[in-house]
Amino acid sequence: MKISAEFIVSAAGPRDFPQSGLPEVAMVGRSNVGKSSLINALTRQRVARTSAAPGKTRLANIYLVARGSAAPFHLVDLPGYGYARRSKGDAEGTSFEALTEAFFARERTSAVLLIDSRHPGLDSDRAAWQWLHRAAPAAIVGTKIDKLTRSERTRALRQLESVFEDTVLPVSAVTGEGLDELWKLIDRLANSRQP
Repeated sequence: MKISAEFIVSAAGPRDFPQSGLPEVAMVGRSNVGKSSLINALTRQRVARTSAAPGKTRLANIYLVARGSAAPFHLVDLPGYGYARRSKGDAEGTSFEALTEAFFARERTSAVLLIDSRHPGLDSDRAAWQWLHRAAPAAIVGTKIDKLTRSERTRALRQLESVFEDTVLPVSAVTGEGLDELWKLIDRLANSRQP
């Protein structure tokens, strides 16, 4: 299936968000959970910049994505939480909390919470899920599943589903495992936010 993706804007605050009225699905997660890598794997191109150093994404990077005959939507790479890396020059309102609250205060937003499968049940992830669940339609994805052995994987997924009391979709940006299921989940979220 043909996938098109293009970078639209890096948003520092509400005035930078697109006003197109398209549904928006945000990738939310801790720094270095693999948001940018997963966006690249989903779109089958290097549209998002990746880095081994946590805290590099400081703005909301917004991409226009269309898959097959489905309606286009914005896929949004939000800055990671849990890594305090702000320079003295950062303007007020560019923190993760301010940017995220402004993003989800708008209509037509939904979220995919990405959790590193190797670290189930972190306090920051639980807090993010509690907040997201109230803010917008959301789903949970366990990233980097390829880094676990079969037994570690089974244990981690059980623990994730127990902690979050919800289904967790295991995915790997490296092997492509779970990407088709993730597309179905994203389509469902985007369609739930159509005008």
